Amino acid sequence: MAKAPLADRLRPKNLDEVVGQRHLLSPGKVLRRIVDSGNIPNLIFYGPSGVGKTTVARIIAERAGKELCRLNGTTASTADIKEVMERTETISGMNGVILYLDEIQYLNKKQQQTLLEYIENGRITLIASTTENPYFYVYNAILSRSTVFEFKSVEPEAAEQAVKRAFAAASEEYDVSFDLEEGVTRHIALSCGGDVRKSVNAVEMLTIAAMSGGIQDEYDGGHCWVTLADAQEVSQRSAMKYDRDGDQHYDLLSALQKSIRGSDENAALHYLARLLEAGDLLSPCRRLLVIACEDIGMAYPQAITIVKACVDAAVQLGLPEARIPLAEAAVLLATAPKSNSSYLAMDAALADVRAGKGSGFPRQLQNKHYDGADAAVKGQFYQYPHDFPCHYVEQQYLPDDIKDTVYYQFGDNKNEQAALQYRRKMLEEHRRLTEQLKNK
Repeated sequence: MAKAPLADRLRPKNLDEVVGQRHLLSPGKVLRRIVDSGNIPNLIFYGPSGVGKTTVARIIAERAGKELCRLNGTTASTADIKEVMERTETISGMNGVILYLDEIQYLNKKQQQTLLEYIENGRITLIASTTENPYFYVYNAILSRSTVFEFKSVEPEAAEQAVKRAFAAASEEYDVSFDLEEGVTRHIALSCGGDVRKSVNAVEMLTIAAMSGGIQDEYDGGHCWVTLADAQEVSQRSAMKYDRDGDQHYDLLSALQKSIRGSDENAALHYLARLLEAGDLLSPCRRLLVIACEDIGMAYPQAITIVKACVDAAVQLGLPEARIPLAEAAVLLATAPKSNSSYLAMDAALADVRAGKGSGFPRQLQNKHYDGADAAVKGQFYQYPHDFPCHYVEQQYLPDDIKDTVYYQFGDNKNEQAALQYRRKMLEEHRRLTEQLKNK
């Protein structure tokens, strides 16, 4: 008979044994007090995989004395939900049923509405888990009847303790002493990205490999050697928690842009590295171009040209060489002066357009040189700026209803302040020369 995975065999029996999540499970914390009370409300656990959501739900059900039913949102049907409801009519479910629904975000709206009907009367207590932000993916009516708790990736120090316990448990189970090369447990804890289940699975693979042809002590068959090289091979790239359609994707891009906006080139390089290590080339390319326009803007308008060149080079080179021009682009943007003046001006102009402001055109800007019979004043009256001093003439360009609107405000950086000073000097010189022409 096949054994359950080591991670399942080592599942904690109580909340004190759960690795990490002390912000939720330490004595005195709200979730811990709820569990200790035995009066369990509807709960939604939000966080990455392998951090204890299912384990905590099972412990809660056992402490509450209620039957635990499990469904997975990727495969559950409306009939499955109704079948859970029928369990409340059985002897085992007479005290109520806790439904643990993993990956609730995969239920469609109709299924979530059906679920809502069954949790309304209190005979079913819902504990749902999701790796996606529940405020975006869970039906609002269910959210309003539930309390959301966020589970976090387990810190490496706590994960390393779980790795050591897993080696000890495997040693006892197989009656073999596993001798670990220095750095093995630390590497597994770091490389598995805060996912305890993944860390324990790595231990299981290493112990099986060590007993099946690894380096063994010829004088003592009860010893097996686990090398750091084996640990690196088993856990390579496993620290990357990345789904191009999920929150992690957008969180990384958001962190990249906010780091550059905040002029932290080191953080920008970190998040860029995480995107590239996951094999995502096009997303950071697009985001770097956006940043050059949105966050650097008129403070250093040449940045968009340079970043475009870096992006083109990266796309032509492909990974891994693409990291070089993209790193140059990220550092350039992070260390460049910042301005969002043109970005804000464009949004203000769009807001007016969407509000229906600015209809029509000033007559002098229209692309026609005749007037209808009904025109009170005939003639286009456009004045060609190049015919005037300083290549400027004062005339109306905006439509009548917004003719005095100002969208763009010069930023306080060197480049925009230089442009502002040029504008002021140009207007002063224009007025001076115009006045001279009048006096001749």
